[in-house]
Amino acid sequence: METPYDVLATRAEEAWLDTLAELPVGTRVTAAVIGRQPFGAFLSFEGFPRALGLAKVSRMPRGRELPHVGSTVEGRVYWHDPSNHQVNVELREWVSDW
Repeated sequence: METPYDVLATRAEEAWLDTLAELPVGTRVTAAVIGRQPFGAFLSFEGFPRALGLAKVSRMPRGRELPHVGSTVEGRVYWHDPSNHQVNVELREWVSDW
């Protein structure tokens, strides 16, 4: 059973200060894709279950697709979005300087 987004958002907000400390910009992460929207893929991080990630389509190269729900991806933290308490991730498959 999927966890509703509002529950995930509340958990992410409650853990925000820990998330900033544990997942600083530049950190490489492994995550499960837990949702897809036209603007990106939501991620759940291995080892950081209360943090909420987002791989935005604006960082995706032309001709690529978002990963499917249930898949595991690797990426790198490039930004923290305090308004949504989300960790923005650039996926490994999207960058050349891994």
